[in-house]
Amino acid sequence: MTGPHVLALVVAHPDDDAYGLAGTVALHEDEPEFRFVLVHATDGGAGQIDPAYPPVSEPLGRIRRRETDAAWTAHGRPPDRHEWLDFEDGAVAQVPFEDLMQRIGTILSEERPDVVVTFGPDGLTGHPDHIAVGAATDTAFAQLCSDGGRGFRRLLHGGVRRSTWDLWNRARIRRGLPPWDEHRVYDLRPIPDEQIGVEVDVSGVAHRVVAGLLEHRTQRHVLSPGVPPDVDGDARWSRTVGSEMLAIAWPPRPPGAAVLGDVFEDLE
Repeated sequence: MTGPHVLALVVAHPDDDAYGLAGTVALHEDEPEFRFVLVHATDGGAGQIDPAYPPVSEPLGRIRRRETDAAWTAHGRPPDRHEWLDFEDGAVAQVPFEDLMQRIGTILSEERPDVVVTFGPDGLTGHPDHIAVGAATDTAFAQLCSDGGRGFRRLLHGGVRRSTWDLWNRARIRRGLPPWDEHRVYDLRPIPDEQIGVEVDVSGVAHRVVAGLLEHRTQRHVLSPGVPPDVDGDARWSRTVGSEMLAIAWPPRPPGAAVLGDVFEDLE
């Protein structure tokens, strides 16, 4: 692949960025013109803490910011630009939409990324913060991609195929965990198989994705419940993160189009 490859990921909370795109970042890291921009709407300060985590004496958001920095260091390819918007965790949906969209749009307009990745309308888990961030990013993208300037060639939403979701749910039941309910907020939600337009094989760098995930220690109970923190548990995690699935939100994807193997594929 030739030419600049600027990739922007816009998410709500620390650890939203730890999976789903980290493998793609690792695959492109050696390209001289690859640039990775990461935007967090909140610092996750209102989240819960893994019961196994030691007692804390400082705000959770401060810890989670450090965990995020440590995660990308462990991964091996920190963002070229990382912005914290400092909205209140759990209240992003209450932020005036125009304000949220403009904050995100300002960063995107400065960077002019080729590919933007965010949440789809379901927020992946139904989380209101996710849904608000995704909608604001989509609107900013739509405005910027029509101005005739460079970049803004593809908009992607993180997603999980229903068939994959069913497989993972059966595995949860076998491990004695409650199955996900796609109608319950915070549970992972699937999308129809045919909506996945990009699937990246990142199995060769999955160990680096796991290295980043392991740094989010306060959120271990959320990221991988029931997976023990040992070699076997890490191996199981590696299998789970070995493929990154995304829906193509723009440009429109023709029915029956082939699934792309990379976020930048066919953009040359």
